[in-house]
Amino acid sequence: MPSPATNPAAAQNVRHEPSGTAAFHGVAPALEVRNLSKTFRSGRLGRTVTAVNDVSFSIARGEVLALVGESGSGKSTIARLIARLEDPGAGSVQIGGERVPERLNGGALKNFRKSVQMIFQDPYASLNALNTLGYILGRPLQIHGLARGRAVAAEVERLLDRVGLSPGAAWASKRPGELSGGQRQRVVIARALATRPALILADEPTSALDVSIRLDIMNLLLDLKDQEGLSLLFITHDLAGARYMADRVAVLYAGSIVEIGPSERVIGDPQMPYTQLLRRAAPEPGSRTQAVEVVGEVPDLGALPPGCPFAPRCPSTRAVCLERLPQLYDVGPDHQARCVLHDPMLAAHPLLRPSPADTLTLT
Repeated sequence: MPSPATNPAAAQNVRHEPSGTAAFHGVAPALEVRNLSKTFRSGRLGRTVTAVNDVSFSIARGEVLALVGESGSGKSTIARLIARLEDPGAGSVQIGGERVPERLNGGALKNFRKSVQMIFQDPYASLNALNTLGYILGRPLQIHGLARGRAVAAEVERLLDRVGLSPGAAWASKRPGELSGGQRQRVVIARALATRPALILADEPTSALDVSIRLDIMNLLLDLKDQEGLSLLFITHDLAGARYMADRVAVLYAGSIVEIGPSERVIGDPQMPYTQLLRRAAPEPGSRTQAVEVVGEVPDLGALPPGCPFAPRCPSTRAVCLERLPQLYDVGPDHQARCVLHDPMLAAHPLLRPSPADTLTLT
């Protein structure tokens, strides 16, 4: 498995939905997201902002899918929609083959939260500084009826031991203010484990931590995934971290998936110009390739262009890119990219292929 210190940014061409409808031998995926969309109404600006645009993907049981993108691309919003911290505007979410109702409350919401847990980016804001670790980890056990009486303390100690805070009995009486950032994130992970979920949504769980301890937290998550049989959505802006953690990678841009497939293919041989640019922006150490700056910013989600949202920043933009949003096309085994350069019509009909003169210079 490649080291996360490595900084890299992968057939048949047919129109395709995102890869990874990962039901193995008839077993339903741990998570299946179909045509998920979310818009927000900005009262101050008086306009609609499209944060998530028709996103589809799935995660098999025991699989890690990394969702990669720049700030503002919609990564965290997708996690919040799955966790029902926000209600989707359109689309569906299935957990273990069961569709999650559009509106959840009461007992249904409680049961849902038991099976789907979230790890937030900032461990300093995720824990109540007034409470002991024993209380913080004991509450989900009590709320969901997983332990009572003396069994609560025993389970809290087991959870602390499980995330590397050992002996658990010595840590249970501490408060978050006595812990480092990495130790706090271990407590956040222990709290997510407390309800014995099938799916964990990890929203940039290492980005607020010192570089020296990021690998420890990633290895802990991978160990827990293997030993507890978890499925994991790993959200990050770091291609190297995605390559280290994930079986598959989905690259997000302006609320849409622009490339998805096995991590080694997507990061090792990217087929969408945006993913290629991300990779060139962070070449491997020792490589003769010079890092390039990712020029420009994610477009205004309240005024998306009619064509490909990456067109204003793309070095290969053609006139057709400004006319319509491309479909996802097969570019390899279980690998799709949203780029008109992979349109089979262009490949089948030489007269339709763009010439160099069609390339636009956009500023």
